[in-house]
Amino acid sequence: MAVMAGVRLRAWLGGVAAACSLAAGGQALAQTEVKIGYALATTSHYGAAAQAWGDSVEKATAGRYKFKQFPASALGGERESIEGLQLGTVQALIVSTGTLSNFVPEVGVVDVPFLFRDTGHARRVMDGPIGQDLMKKFQPRGIVALAWGEQGFRHLTNNKHGVVRPEDFKGLKIRTMENPVHITAFKTLGAAPTPMAWPEVIGALQQGTIDGQENPLSVIVSAKVSDVQKYLTLSSHVYAPALLIVSPRFWNKLSDADKAAFVEGAKAGVVAMRAYVDDVDAKGVATLKAAGMQVNTIADKTPFQHALAPAYAQYQAKFGKELLDRIAAAQ
Repeated sequence: MAVMAGVRLRAWLGGVAAACSLAAGGQALAQTEVKIGYALATTSHYGAAAQAWGDSVEKATAGRYKFKQFPASALGGERESIEGLQLGTVQALIVSTGTLSNFVPEVGVVDVPFLFRDTGHARRVMDGPIGQDLMKKFQPRGIVALAWGEQGFRHLTNNKHGVVRPEDFKGLKIRTMENPVHITAFKTLGAAPTPMAWPEVIGALQQGTIDGQENPLSVIVSAKVSDVQKYLTLSSHVYAPALLIVSPRFWNKLSDADKAAFVEGAKAGVVAMRAYVDDVDAKGVATLKAAGMQVNTIADKTPFQHALAPAYAQYQAKFGKELLDRIAAAQ
């Protein structure tokens, strides 16, 4: 009897172990990988946002979702990555508005030069009704926008000469994103804007195919643009938001609770991203000077605004004077 009882006990324990093993296997199978791509290194503001976003979601969902990062344009340029997100082959991205304006033209309004007074003004606009209304325009275009991130104000670098006056732009071959608002501005100033995907930029600067590029300090520092550029102009000509987005095919499969976790995670990503930008804005110029760059500052924007008058007329026709005035007047 004792022997039989022992056999039954071992059999029961074996069944429990097998059941636990199957349950554990089921949990492993239930974990969903989230591919998240972005254009810069993991040590950039994009990387900071991706890490915070992933950490938040993984914690909120008890590990049912696991973010796998694809930094440094590993999934292709921003345009290709966004197309992949629309198709559902990529679940999440952190991208610039410069490229997104090709998919949602209305978002191009935030790229109008000298529209935002300072960082505080820009953040209030993007976090407020105007920014939230812009986010609603993405889903009909096959993109789910969760939160506005940030890169900071854009500045110019080049290898020809220091830029301090509008006429200094003339003839400079400047890499831009595929962004009609940026292209119009540089053409109006007499430069030769050259749209180019970011993965090609450093090589083109090294080879002299282009003279310069423009980006926030967060990009200029993290991408070590100082290795291939001599002159930095602190122009603050355009504020550069970024957007944390997900694929609608992925999004529509989520429960309401998981959607909330992804939204809160994106907000955590924004906090990390803005903290990174604030830190670089405070220290970046000294870093770039130490790397050998010659730095000029455009303190008076008025001559540039006058030079851009023909471009502003085009922006008003495209986006509406009322919206531009609302952004400029926002407190």
